[in-house]
Amino acid sequence: MRNRRSMIRWVSDLAGPFRVPSRAFAAHMAILGALTTSLAGICSAQAAPRVVTQLPDGWHFFQGDPEGAETLDLDDAAWQVVSLPHDWAIAGPFDRDAKAAGENGFLPSGVAWYRKRLTQTPQPGRRYFIEFDGIMERSGVWVNGRHVGYRPMGYIGQRYDITRHLRTDGPNIIAVRADTSAAPSSRWYTGSGIYRHVRLIETSDVHIPQGGAYVRATMITESQATIAVSTDIHNAAADATGVTVELVVTGPDGREVARTITPVMSVAAGRTVAVPAEAALANPRRWDIGDPALYRAAIRVLGADGTVLDNEDVRFGVREARFDPATGFWLNGRNFKLKGVALHHDGGAVGAAVPLAVWRQRLTALKGQGVNAIRTAHNVPSPEFLDLTDELGLIVMDELFDQWNVAKTPEDYHLFFGDWHKRDTLDMVRRDRNHPSIMLWSAGNEIHDTAYPVQAKAALRSILDIVHAADPSRPVTMALFRPNVTKDYDNGLADMLDVVGQNYRENELIAASRQNPKRSIVGTENAHNRSNWVPVRDYAPFSGMFLWTGVDYLGEANRSGWPNIQSPSGLLDRTGRQKISGMERESWWSERPVVHVIRNADPAAAGPATDGAGGPNQPVLPTMIAVATPKPKVALFDDWTPDDPGPHDETIEVYSNCRQVEALLNGRSLGTLPINQDASPRRWSVRYVPGEVRAVCRDAGVVDVSDNLRTAGKPVRIDLRADESLVGSNFDDMTYVRARVVDAKGVTVPSATHRLHFAVRGAGSLIATDNASSVDHTPFPSHERAVLDGVAVALVRGAGAGRFTVTATAAGLKSGAVELRSEK
Repeated sequence: MRNRRSMIRWVSDLAGPFRVPSRAFAAHMAILGALTTSLAGICSAQAAPRVVTQLPDGWHFFQGDPEGAETLDLDDAAWQVVSLPHDWAIAGPFDRDAKAAGENGFLPSGVAWYRKRLTQTPQPGRRYFIEFDGIMERSGVWVNGRHVGYRPMGYIGQRYDITRHLRTDGPNIIAVRADTSAAPSSRWYTGSGIYRHVRLIETSDVHIPQGGAYVRATMITESQATIAVSTDIHNAAADATGVTVELVVTGPDGREVARTITPVMSVAAGRTVAVPAEAALANPRRWDIGDPALYRAAIRVLGADGTVLDNEDVRFGVREARFDPATGFWLNGRNFKLKGVALHHDGGAVGAAVPLAVWRQRLTALKGQGVNAIRTAHNVPSPEFLDLTDELGLIVMDELFDQWNVAKTPEDYHLFFGDWHKRDTLDMVRRDRNHPSIMLWSAGNEIHDTAYPVQAKAALRSILDIVHAADPSRPVTMALFRPNVTKDYDNGLADMLDVVGQNYRENELIAASRQNPKRSIVGTENAHNRSNWVPVRDYAPFSGMFLWTGVDYLGEANRSGWPNIQSPSGLLDRTGRQKISGMERESWWSERPVVHVIRNADPAAAGPATDGAGGPNQPVLPTMIAVATPKPKVALFDDWTPDDPGPHDETIEVYSNCRQVEALLNGRSLGTLPINQDASPRRWSVRYVPGEVRAVCRDAGVVDVSDNLRTAGKPVRIDLRADESLVGSNFDDMTYVRARVVDAKGVTVPSATHRLHFAVRGAGSLIATDNASSVDHTPFPSHERAVLDGVAVALVRGAGAGRFTVTATAAGLKSGAVELRSEK
């Protein structure tokens, strides 16, 4: 009776809250009549909505390429049992002679197989799809020994219809081959294996194909928004089928705000049709960086008798974004700069199989520093990453490729671009186009085809046509590389783009804007120096910039070479800890008062020293060190514990957006300095004495905004603190437990080199350890980790409901412990 009652409610609602175009009224009345006469038979019909089964567990894994690994009868009992997502390469070892070398962080590559037995028994009239969010790379998929698909790109999602290969009378075996042996194939750490989520999707023969539901706002005012929904419906049955599409929209508070139903439409056997619908939302709440409001569109495909054939829920946002050639970026009527960072896809110690909790910690920390935009460099991100940017209110440039037809590494995607870029582009855009956080598509990064303009323009036109057809709501850019060398601004290539993007050389992009004022412009990749930010800040048409990078990442270490395993170019290190570069950037980008004090040991930064006795400071006028040549990173320290403990000259450097900042040494004022016109650091030069350095914001109305450094004594104990006290037990759950070697007063000892041993007791497990070092070759799964600058971390996860304790021990130190709660 439940189906009958819901159908009666659905029929009666036709006369009420459905919002349908008046021209369709007669058709709706015909539907109403047909449904009313057939209600008696509907009660026995069973609704068959979509069933999605996640497949994380029970996979058998073998690193190697055994004969017959895809066959149904292979005995895989001796293979390792793993859970997905799984990046087998991150376990190491680090090897100077690794085939992919520094590009891949000197970590291994090769072929691996995964096999899983499905427990589902296929039913007649149902379709079954296996969907992978990412397999690295050159992957093949088999079902019961039958090959069902191949994909060369490791970053793209892929779905295969496996219905005809499934058996009703025996086991059903999924086999996957993942191959990174042709290395290097990217210029950064790729990971290896099935490193993203996998699921089995069961639908009716009549169903919504992958990426087939598209929701966008076509008109927005303060009082109303019009939502256009296009739903692709594919009929895999033997006969034509009549369908309707029901749309129910719920607002950010979970309450229904709109409902529509389309007229009956016939879908021929083997064909796909697009069914349009519209809904009006009263008083729409807009998605914004400060209020990332999300709506939900529940789409149901109904048969002629009202049974549910398929359904899909789509989250979306109502927002109005544009790039203006004269004034830059606008969101919901507000003009502001994109303060962005580029991010590679690895999660540090977890490799390419990144729990969502890692991204949540990183993105939250970046947003706290004033970052409002993310560039996915240089590949398709995971779906849950974009879900998170939607939730956090971060603007996204979603990027497709790092190369087209011309190689950057011998085995990269250029080998496949001609055959696969159209499908890969369409699949990415259709999958991601409902995310409100995405404001801009990027067709590629530093594409070397531009040296051959005819070839480059043909490739770009191919990509643009696909993107614009699949998503007419967003502009397309690309990260041009030295466009003045390849004449992109003169030969027409740059002007094919909706928004012209250029990496670095901000003044060149400004010149291109002035050359053609119709060009919208954005800095797609930019350095950390003040000289890179000021032109963007001060030139109104400049939409914003994306720093290289937001977080330190594994790989791309060929320039520095062994023993370096990473590129340390982030505002955060691999563990999500703010770096000194992040402190400085926060003082430029944050909209709240910020004060960070550090020790600058570069002699060039010093002015006349004071004695610390409280007299006014007499420094030379602060210079733009970050504007000229970058300061050596070794000259900046987040401590007041120099190697020389005796009297000598030191420079206190403060990053702050406060109008007035006072510095104090052991409670005695060193004077107050105003903000510099270019917001470069304020400095006080002093004769070093141990104790405490403090910097305080002295702006009117600002209270308790300060930072301090204290001199460390001898190491005594280990202090442990967890980012989160409650931890889930699924793959996407984890937290960082941060260890510090401290003195008797709790001050971190930066010179400590102790090797910590981490252990977990109770309902929890250790995932990995890390210290953010560029040269530490200890495998990440190790329970032991040396501290760097006095700190290290353990990554832990729950293991069912209960409590667990994380401990850290080291020779000569009092151990540390922290208790956490785990939930299922």
